[in-house]
Amino acid sequence: MRYSKEHKVQTHARIVKRAAVKLREKGAHGIGVADLMKEAGLTHGGFYAHFDSRDSLVIEAVTHAMDRSTEKWRKLSAETSPDKRLSKIVNSYLGTDHRDNPGQGCAVPALAAEIARESTKTRRVFAGRMEQLIDLLADQYEGLPRKAARKQAMAALATMMGSLVMARVSGNSDLSHEILKSGRDAVLERAGSSAKKPAKRTAT
Repeated sequence: MRYSKEHKVQTHARIVKRAAVKLREKGAHGIGVADLMKEAGLTHGGFYAHFDSRDSLVIEAVTHAMDRSTEKWRKLSAETSPDKRLSKIVNSYLGTDHRDNPGQGCAVPALAAEIARESTKTRRVFAGRMEQLIDLLADQYEGLPRKAARKQAMAALATMMGSLVMARVSGNSDLSHEILKSGRDAVLERAGSSAKKPAKRTAT
């Protein structure tokens, strides 16, 4: 049976979406092509009708996952007053729901260590999407020069991602909750401290 172009596009999107979830749950090397195709309800042989290689699927799946994170942050930002946007993002990111559902969460803490060993193209795509998250987070540091805001955003993102990884390793335990709270406090306290610092005077 021959399928329409629209059907192929929809099937392709379904494969990418399922792969994005499974890659975040099991890691870039934790699930093979056959398993991914089975998740999408297709045979292994149908893979190459949609992708040139496994690498191309990983790139599309990672892009999809990272774009969902960016969209979520934009939505949270749009729904929240400017003075509360950063705390809204941080509290959502370092919450138990995100900790307990890696398949629906940020791809960076779930995949970064493995992506670092993937192809140059995969790393470049991943880094590009990660920079979008940095820029979006930097937008929340109002009153800071852009360079300083990006620096703060990079440190905040590193703290958030590291805290999430540690919390996931610790499971649903007192230690895990303590790690999440410590991560939230570290990011928000530093942001508050930076906001109170007077701007550097420029020599004339």
